Amino acid sequence: MELKQYASVVLRWWWLILLGTVLAGAAAFFISRIQTSVYEATTTLMVNQASNSTATDYTAILTSEQLAQTYSQMLTERPVLEKTIAELNLDDRPEDLAKAISVKLVPSTQLITVSADYTNPAMAAQIANTLVKVFSEQNATLQTSRYAASIDSLSKEMDQLRQQIDSTNAAIAALGSPTDAQGTARLAQLQNDLAQYQGSYASLLQSYETIRVAEAQSTSNVVQVEPAVPPEKPVRPRTLLNTLLAAVLGVMLTLGAVFLIEYLDDSLKTPEDAQRRLDLPVLGSIAHIGRSHKVGLYVAEHPRAPISEAFRSLRTNIQFASVDHPVRILVVSSAGPEEGKSTVAANLAVVMAQGDKRVILVDADLRRPSLHELLGLPNRLGLSDLFLRVDVTLERALQSGGTPNLRVLTSGKLPPNPAELMGSERMAKLLSEMRAEADLVIMDAPPALVVTDAALLGARSDGLLLVVQPGKTRQDAATSAVESLKRTGTKVIGVVFNNVPIKHNRYYTDYRYASYYQSKKEEGPEERNVSAGVPSPTVSDPPTAPH
Repeated sequence: MELKQYASVVLRWWWLILLGTVLAGAAAFFISRIQTSVYEATTTLMVNQASNSTATDYTAILTSEQLAQTYSQMLTERPVLEKTIAELNLDDRPEDLAKAISVKLVPSTQLITVSADYTNPAMAAQIANTLVKVFSEQNATLQTSRYAASIDSLSKEMDQLRQQIDSTNAAIAALGSPTDAQGTARLAQLQNDLAQYQGSYASLLQSYETIRVAEAQSTSNVVQVEPAVPPEKPVRPRTLLNTLLAAVLGVMLTLGAVFLIEYLDDSLKTPEDAQRRLDLPVLGSIAHIGRSHKVGLYVAEHPRAPISEAFRSLRTNIQFASVDHPVRILVVSSAGPEEGKSTVAANLAVVMAQGDKRVILVDADLRRPSLHELLGLPNRLGLSDLFLRVDVTLERALQSGGTPNLRVLTSGKLPPNPAELMGSERMAKLLSEMRAEADLVIMDAPPALVVTDAALLGARSDGLLLVVQPGKTRQDAATSAVESLKRTGTKVIGVVFNNVPIKHNRYYTDYRYASYYQSKKEEGPEERNVSAGVPSPTVSDPPTAPH
């Protein structure tokens, strides 16, 4: 049942849900269309890790992953961004360019993808390629700086030895071939020094080459595997995706608002609400009567309509509500104004008269009477005149209601003290006269929560029928009205739901079948009980004894 209630709420508010969805989707579509298109160019890099013959396989893998993560972080550092901006003559700040750069690691590989977003597709590709080029140059400079001092020191020592070797060779050449002992000793000394210088130079040269080899083996670099090319289509805004997501969000927000409204709405919506809160049976549910109909005589003009059948169902349920003590005087009231009590009273009086009962319909609302307007009757003489004029009798004040067995007593002139009149002994005598003149007296009373007239009449009646309009009658108001009526001794026989929308209402499923029989124009008993969601016996009159 909870799922059905949720579905009923959605169907009842479908127009708001649809409106929220359309507005959210339209707003997202419009905003997406006016946004500037953004293009994304992507390039792929491969990290060449320095070889290390002593590292194990696990250590090499771990080192490779850490190196790739380090490079991906360094690609968006300020030095790289500033050099890229300078080479491309961009007006962007490094912070802005960093937001347009996206660096991702390709899992389980040595590859890194670099993406650049820009409003110009060609410039997006240039930014991605230039960023990689600048980083490669800066990385190479950073790698070679570790051996620069050693190489520079060896180079200086080798230059000094080379100068000493050259000067020694020059001195040996100047001596020539000496014949004396002193010259011979000098030549031997120079040759010995030359041999030492050449040995030291060879040793330095070997160290120099060793360092160069170590530098080459320990330097990790970045190679651009796939250069970026200008993209053909923008990546933002995604108009279709944004519209769909906004529409979904609109549905969710609207549904949330709808269920919040339903949660905060304390009105009576369903017969279950009335039975649970008021502890009263629901005797009938009357559908909404369109404004194009002559409301008061609807059941007379449309005897085979589903709404007329609902009134007959209400009639039968009222008769079965008090089988041991038949209702002879029935007061029709509501908790608040404009809930359709006069409409219910007038149509109920017509169907009661159609059931071969002598009915008197009384407009006991001496504050805002409306029955004479609904039935199209004059209001020169009425209930108030029976109190004020001795020459006016009940028989004289009664008018024909346009239906056999139905007579109407309108309100008459509005008195200044309606409550005193309703509680007077004269009113009690009038009720006795009406009881003698008719099988059923139906009294249209003012709202029970507004004035005390309904309670005063209810105390002198056989029962009171409370009219509730779903979605309008508040639970607290209806509860207060019932409690105030019961305190005066009024017997509230039940509740009738009035002006219930047929469409998407689960209590009006049977109206579809009633419409089918109406279209067939078949002959049959008028008392066929096509209930508006309220089960009742399919007979026109109750039995003389209860079942």
